[in-house]
Amino acid sequence: MFKAVLFDMDGVIVDTEPLHHTAYHQMFNDVNIDVTDDLYASFTGQSTFEICKALVSHFNLPLSPHTLVDIKRDRFKYLFEKDKSLALLDGVLDLIKDYHSNGMTLVLASSASMDNINRIFERFDLNPYFKAKISGADLKASKPHPEIFTKAAELSGYKPEDCFVIEDSTNGIAAAKAAHIFCVGFKSPHSEGQDYSKADTMIERFDEISFNKLKKLLSIAK
Repeated sequence: MFKAVLFDMDGVIVDTEPLHHTAYHQMFNDVNIDVTDDLYASFTGQSTFEICKALVSHFNLPLSPHTLVDIKRDRFKYLFEKDKSLALLDGVLDLIKDYHSNGMTLVLASSASMDNINRIFERFDLNPYFKAKISGADLKASKPHPEIFTKAAELSGYKPEDCFVIEDSTNGIAAAKAAHIFCVGFKSPHSEGQDYSKADTMIERFDEISFNKLKKLLSIAK
């Protein structure tokens, strides 16, 4: 039985994608670039800095990635503070409480900035359930690189084989598998165009991996 679960945040715990989408496209307009839907979708799961670095290179912009990051984050912060409808994804709070009450260790491993992670955790009072939080924005490499999940497993206090990841993106799933950690692909209704084929198992609802169902489900998937 697994002892720790490593949660992605955007698309798994909360759907901030519409806010990110708006913030990014406002930034695109600010710096006068035309980003196709396919190019935008390819960035899912990566940190803001890595995305902005790729944009500077792709469009040969006379700006630093940090400048683009600052513009995007300012836009997102404004949108986040104004959006009163933002809610946790259906069933995820019950799952978090279920795991926590059954003695599992929970770690948040997200490509979002730590500022955004803390905004979400404070808004929805999630801190009591998680042992640690790690931001891919603070690491040397971004998903699909395995660094974030390798470090998240270390923070859990358990070996990678004692952990599993819940991810909704192609890049996140690839990162989990590169870290040699079992991966549950969550087919989020908010994460379109993602490839779940490399996940060890796939779910569409969180009650499919409740603590009581987890052992049977994951042993079959293995």
